[in-house]
Amino acid sequence: MLAKVHSFVLQGIDALRCEVEVNIANREYGDPLIVGLADKAVSESLDRIHTAMVNSGFPFPQQQLLVNLAPADIRKEGSALELPIALGILQAGRTITGDGHKKFLVAGELALDGSVRPIKGALSMAMLAAQSGFAGVLLPPANAREAAVVPGVDIFAIDSLTALVGFFNGQLELEPEVAEDAESNADIASYDVDFADVRGQELAKRALTIAAAGRHNVLLLGPPGAGKTMLCQRLPTILPPLTRQEALETSRVYSACGLLPKETSLLRTRPVRTPHHTASGAAMVGGGSIPRPGEVSLAHHGVLFLDELPEFSRHVLEMLRQPLESGTVTIARSHSSTSFPARFMLVAAMNPTAGGKGTLDRRKARSTELAAMDKYMGRLSGPLLDRIDIHLEVPAVTYRDLTSKAAGASSAQMRQQVQQARDVQAKRFGPQSTMTNAAMKTQQIKEFCPLDDTCLLLMKQAMEELGLSARAFDKVRRLSRTIADLDGVEHIGPPHITEAIGYRLLDRKY
Repeated sequence: MLAKVHSFVLQGIDALRCEVEVNIANREYGDPLIVGLADKAVSESLDRIHTAMVNSGFPFPQQQLLVNLAPADIRKEGSALELPIALGILQAGRTITGDGHKKFLVAGELALDGSVRPIKGALSMAMLAAQSGFAGVLLPPANAREAAVVPGVDIFAIDSLTALVGFFNGQLELEPEVAEDAESNADIASYDVDFADVRGQELAKRALTIAAAGRHNVLLLGPPGAGKTMLCQRLPTILPPLTRQEALETSRVYSACGLLPKETSLLRTRPVRTPHHTASGAAMVGGGSIPRPGEVSLAHHGVLFLDELPEFSRHVLEMLRQPLESGTVTIARSHSSTSFPARFMLVAAMNPTAGGKGTLDRRKARSTELAAMDKYMGRLSGPLLDRIDIHLEVPAVTYRDLTSKAAGASSAQMRQQVQQARDVQAKRFGPQSTMTNAAMKTQQIKEFCPLDDTCLLLMKQAMEELGLSARAFDKVRRLSRTIADLDGVEHIGPPHITEAIGYRLLDRKY
């Protein structure tokens, strides 16, 4: 007898429909077989399914068993197909009667005792079910909560094969998982650190406030002990909470990687990723024979912090150029091409030289320091630096600042300024949009960043004296738009342009 069950497979972070066809032939027993471009984990699943069914008290067919996973040209991996295969066997063997299973998407990994273990990509699966018009989704209890945030589809938690049979035979009633209010837990996260801990460096705090307000990329340069890492570590404390749309997009990446925390339906705080400088290209941007998301995608709608930037491999750093520009990563393989979201905020820190000493003011630097600085800076390509909006020198902290009792700007004060600027951008781009000033396209720059004659003259001088590129020209306009938003003014003025130009430290001609 032939039975068909609806399930899914992950391709990147997208869920694709997969039809599990199970046929029990009317002939003598032969080796069970799975076809349909299945990987090793899927091919081994029949042994686990056999043991789980026997231990749960259900008969395993003695006739020839064939399982087909369609479409056959898409590679199947992982253990999520074990529960739908078991359902197909039970349906084909008439242990389950009726065709109620046709209205559901089913996924889950089976333990040898018949219990159901969690899977990856439950959130994407629920989205697929809602888009495809399925009445519900059957998932392991550990995944039901995250899937329930998707409206328009009922999520049922199935904890065992026995519960699965009882549900479809009408012997067990299950209540759909109740969706958690996505806005109920969207308060500002609590942090153990605060910008008030940082002595001095008020200019750096101002630059980070601007960066957070418009989601601009920032590079801090300065000697060891100046507080660069300390400043960067406190940046998340001033970022606004994730919107519902941002939370869904980010949680989807973590769900596909199996990294969503337990008992969590949606991520509530912006992700902060801090890869070590030994990270490979595949770890940074994603990869593998079956592409998986990398650090840039795990930092989607969050922060990617790269400490000691020149210590990263030149090859790895050059891989960041595409996601910094487009907000996505596309990984091509011979069999397919996969895209991952990567709209992150790059925050980097570095010393002037490999030894840590030296000054960025070339007029005060000795010849040996200049040579060391040029060699160290040479590890970073011009096109990469061009994609970073703010280049800021962080000088060594003075004794006066260290011993001063005057309170500097706190995270609460800076966060309030950031939120006000983000509210202005929400009105500009639409309340449902996740766009910020840093992501404006050429047409939007023309519309929202008009410059008067005085501003144009300042830009002309900057182009001629600092050697700004066309990309840097647009970045200055975007940055000045954010500065104007922080000041609460509608039109960009000369002070905003001047401050924005001042943050192009590495574009200057010495």
